[in-house]
Amino acid sequence: PKTMTTRFFPVYPWDKSSLKSMPVDLQQFEKLDAYALKVNVTNSVEELVKALLKQARTDLEKVRAIWMWICHHIEYDVVGYHNKSQLSSKPRDVLQMGKSICEGYAELFEHMCSLAGIQCKKLSGHAKGHGYKTGQTFTGDSDHAWNAVYLEGRWHLLDSTWGSGSVDDSVTKFTYRYNEFYFLTHPALFINNHFPDNSNWQLLKPTLTLKEFENNMLHNSNFYMLGLLAVHPETPIIQTVNGKASVSVDCRRGTLFKFKLQGTDEHGLMTLKKDGMNLDIYPQKTGSHKLEIFAKPSKAEASDDVYKCVVEYVVECESVDTGARFPKDLHQPVGPSWFSERQGFLRPSHREPVLHTNDGRCCLTFTLGKDISVLTSLHCDGSSLAEDMGRRHVLQVLRRNQVELKVHLPHAGSFVLKIYSKKRSDPGNYDYIFNYLITCLNKEVKWPAFPQSYSKWLQDYEILEPLSGVLPANRNVQFKLKMHGIAKVLVQAENTYPLTENKGYWEGTCNTSGCREVFVMVHENANHSFYSHVLKYEVETQ
Repeated sequence: PKTMTTRFFPVYPWDKSSLKSMPVDLQQFEKLDAYALKVNVTNSVEELVKALLKQARTDLEKVRAIWMWICHHIEYDVVGYHNKSQLSSKPRDVLQMGKSICEGYAELFEHMCSLAGIQCKKLSGHAKGHGYKTGQTFTGDSDHAWNAVYLEGRWHLLDSTWGSGSVDDSVTKFTYRYNEFYFLTHPALFINNHFPDNSNWQLLKPTLTLKEFENNMLHNSNFYMLGLLAVHPETPIIQTVNGKASVSVDCRRGTLFKFKLQGTDEHGLMTLKKDGMNLDIYPQKTGSHKLEIFAKPSKAEASDDVYKCVVEYVVECESVDTGARFPKDLHQPVGPSWFSERQGFLRPSHREPVLHTNDGRCCLTFTLGKDISVLTSLHCDGSSLAEDMGRRHVLQVLRRNQVELKVHLPHAGSFVLKIYSKKRSDPGNYDYIFNYLITCLNKEVKWPAFPQSYSKWLQDYEILEPLSGVLPANRNVQFKLKMHGIAKVLVQAENTYPLTENKGYWEGTCNTSGCREVFVMVHENANHSFYSHVLKYEVETQ
């Protein structure tokens, strides 16, 4: 047989070009795959191979047919795993039983290949499979087996055990779930979770040491199948610095992410980028914490539309940054991104996820896509913004296709500004799109809510004054409102005061003495006696 004068892959670290060690066109395999799945011969390995090869011409096709059949017909023997002495890995027995552990998968694969005239080796070593704990070391005998096959002048790696499905951590249940990733995996990716006893079979130059293997980040197959490219840091165990740790992921295309730190996403700030995501986390307890990062493609076909875990870290926290407590209502990711842009919020005035304001006021603008109607609300922990008040601390002004959001905070603290939208032409509900974190440390801040508006107050009307929804008692108050398409405007306090129109602005004064509420009313048509309420102000009590 050909000796190990194989050409290595001088491509570590991974050159990001392909997930496979040779060009493979999966579409060309569709017929062959379907055929191999239907083959139903279990009386002898020889007969099985003969049947499988009927549709296979090239060596690659032969290997593919054998691979496909094993991945879909042999299940992992969870009982045998716990009682290995009773177990046979002989190909004939594996075929009869229809189940085995990795050893049996690899021996059956090797035997079927040799019957098909293809060089194949069974390899053993350490694997980061079920039960693997982030950062653990490997000692003693090897715990996993897989294969190398010789195709087109070089060796290639595959793992039919992992190609067939997965077991739970306690190895009590096996689930068939075909995984294309482990067929002819690029060696620079295979080394991520397979460490052969004989380092030549890494098929890499330079080879990795066991220590490097142990310290390397484990990227599972989802990581690569979703088109992710890299994570930072590259070490599985991270120490916080002053209570904070940062992680980022790079990917090729718009991908959506989630994270969980000890099962919750409350203690972090995640932002989406075109080519990945950034995450700052602030554990609120000292000690070791599990951090999981999930991803899904943004344009997934509905069936595959679930977040899959792509990477895990252990975060070791020595001190807690108590100042980095976030409001419960904060939703990840935070801030604008390609996702909010896709929903029609273009050219944000503030690209960062967090806004700091000293005087308790801030103003954000966006250019809106076609036919978009916007809704906003402000939230904080505690009851100060209960019910409807969260809406009334944000004032929205629409000027053609630009929307301006004025925010007046009721007090110091951390707030969430949530932004929703819908198509103007749709009767339905508003959808949540994104949010910002707004912080203010100034204890003097105490802005009243904006006036309450009614349905006849149109989106492109504008209040110039008074902006405060609470008016001083016994005063003359100046009004200036921008409204169009109406005939007459009245301000109703104890008496009624008309406003006069001047270049699209309605102006005038009203006296607040002797009343608790002030209403702005409009006549849409000079001939009707019917008024509509558009705004309501409160008057301070004496």
